[in-house]
Amino acid sequence: MGSAMEPPGSAYLHLGAVTSPVGTARVLQLAFGCTTFSLVAHRGGFTGVQGTFCMAAWGFCFAVSALVVACEFTRLHGCLRLSWGNFTAAFAMLATLLCATAAVLYPLYFARRECPPEPAGCAARDFRLAASVFAGLLFLAYAVEVALTRARPGQVTSYMATVSGLLKIVQAFVACIIFGALAHDSRYGRYVATQWCVAVYSLCFLATVAVVALSVMGHTGGLGCPFDRLVVVYTFLAVLLYLSAAVIWPVFCFDPKYGEPKRPPDCVRGSCPWDSQLVVAIFTYVNLLLYVADLAYSQRIRFVPSL
Repeated sequence: MGSAMEPPGSAYLHLGAVTSPVGTARVLQLAFGCTTFSLVAHRGGFTGVQGTFCMAAWGFCFAVSALVVACEFTRLHGCLRLSWGNFTAAFAMLATLLCATAAVLYPLYFARRECPPEPAGCAARDFRLAASVFAGLLFLAYAVEVALTRARPGQVTSYMATVSGLLKIVQAFVACIIFGALAHDSRYGRYVATQWCVAVYSLCFLATVAVVALSVMGHTGGLGCPFDRLVVVYTFLAVLLYLSAAVIWPVFCFDPKYGEPKRPPDCVRGSCPWDSQLVVAIFTYVNLLLYVADLAYSQRIRFVPSL
């Protein structure tokens, strides 16, 4: 359910939504986000999957941030049928990850010291460099909001503001990277063992998304048993499942009996199955560590499900 309604006689507009430290960070997010995609759209330019992802990430984050600021300023978030604290904490973490990725991809693929050929010329280079700078500032603005709203030890807060809740967003984001590598000619269908790994990634991703969705919608209290206990049990199972994938995937992809221990010399860079398998292996271990850290934190959190 939504947040509690304001007491009678309170002002309809909440100035703290833009003057508090968190509100200031959100205003800066709007300013930096608008500046970034305006620079790119005006003269910087973007092409391909990488450029499209960057523009989509900046546009999505700007739109949701504008909605958050508008709802906070007008106090309309109290009318929404969701847990506002969980929603804003989850979005801030997701936006931080998206903007961090875009802040790396855009300068990597588009920013150069040399001027591109006409008609773009040096003006396009300058716009791309400026957009890269503002993309970095945008990431910092979202990271500051996460730091300001993160639950402190012993504090009673919404679940998504805890370390365990924030880690859920990171786990889902890393899983999306794994799925992208799997879809890019990873040849996971060759063995039943690698298909099991894909099933592990999918099952854990769906369960993590379900935990986030239940928290944001404020429905964790109607599950029939304590939500925090369910989270601990699920996280423990996810650690075991990812541990199995962390053993099986490298064996069936890089052991000489089943795969290639080294990158084939004739493998075309950018469309090489070995590269995709390596990406999956690396991020499998990343997510395993995230789930282990989540398990450690989830046993000592205190939160209000519908806060």
